[in-house]
Amino acid sequence: MFDQDYIASLKQRAKETKVYKKYQLFGLEIAKILDDEKHKALYIKLAKTKNSDDLLKIAKEVAEKQNIKNKGAYFMKIIASK
Repeated sequence: MFDQDYIASLKQRAKETKVYKKYQLFGLEIAKILDDEKHKALYIKLAKTKNSDDLLKIAKEVAEKQNIKNKGAYFMKIIASK
């Protein structure tokens, strides 16, 4: 019984996001803007290695465009070209 409660509490804690660094917050924000939370680790890594403000600006510009099917892929194409 104790083991099941402990496992349940671990599963609940795993669902909560813990942000310790500024670049982690930027990466998570970019993932939300692009509706691509499946690849949030990639955006966190980009925010760590590149200018986070520029990435956020590009993500907002991509999100505003209506005719893009895969915003994450389009964002990455723009980043790769720079």
